[in-house]
Amino acid sequence: MKKNLTFLVLAAIGLASCNNEYKKDKTGLLYKIYTDKAGPRINEGDFVSAGVVIKNDADSVQFSTYGSGFPQQFQVSKSKYKGDIFAGMKLLTEGDSASFKLPADSIFKNTTRAALFKNKFVTYDIKIEKVIPRGNMTAQEFQAAINKYIMTLALAVKNAEAGKIQKYITDKKLNVTQTDSGLYYAITIKGKGPLARPGDTVVVDYTGYLLNGKIFDTSIYPDAVKGKIVNPKREYAPIGIPLGEKKVIAGWEQGLMLLPKATKATFIIPSKLAYGAQGYGGIAPYTPLVYDIWVANIIHPTPGTHTPAKK
Repeated sequence: MKKNLTFLVLAAIGLASCNNEYKKDKTGLLYKIYTDKAGPRINEGDFVSAGVVIKNDADSVQFSTYGSGFPQQFQVSKSKYKGDIFAGMKLLTEGDSASFKLPADSIFKNTTRAALFKNKFVTYDIKIEKVIPRGNMTAQEFQAAINKYIMTLALAVKNAEAGKIQKYITDKKLNVTQTDSGLYYAITIKGKGPLARPGDTVVVDYTGYLLNGKIFDTSIYPDAVKGKIVNPKREYAPIGIPLGEKKVIAGWEQGLMLLPKATKATFIIPSKLAYGAQGYGGIAPYTPLVYDIWVANIIHPTPGTHTPAKK
């Protein structure tokens, strides 16, 4: 679970702002410490688990670990440049909270993009939840300590998942049906016709959310704009899902076979039917997912073939 915080900065570039109230250390790092606990400072090589919020200079949140309940984990490495986020980590200890303001052009130094970010900053709000010092432990002992901590953390998140789902359903006042597998679905517009079966292709428009409302994926351009996840290389249009080929998560496979053509529905998918204990990309382990689904078409295989007909 060793991760480098610097990759998160790609989502957090904004307009420049003043640096009032921030102190500057000898490396040029701008920082503001809110909670300063007693204890040994974080050192290079230590394992850190932290709550992280990344904001642009308009104070708009671009990334947060708090929606999933799973903090960011990483091993503190040698600074890549003066005043980087790892320099900031070495000012802190377990239990501390702070903000760091990093110049974006330094992050993209020696790249063709550096000039685009001159005088722009990225702000990291950090809450150090756990530090495992590298110290004199062997590599095996160090990894064992990390694994033990992560397993304990994951178990707590897993045990809280069912309650989070029920709270979401109650707060949204959804009239849901629960399947034997644990999938929740609510139909808002009921279509007509036969249901899809394995071998069929279901053509859908969709938007995926975390329980905190953050959009993480969609086939609908206005929703991509709303969620600030527009991919200029992507075509925003309904997609075809061939059922029975395990090309989508189990919650989709099961849910799409419950909806006739022209149906609009919401799926609340527990993590065991989504990305489970491993998570995926920006989706943390044991994260339930919500999808708004519109079934545009159900395409049945052409008689005598094993492939679906063309749209």
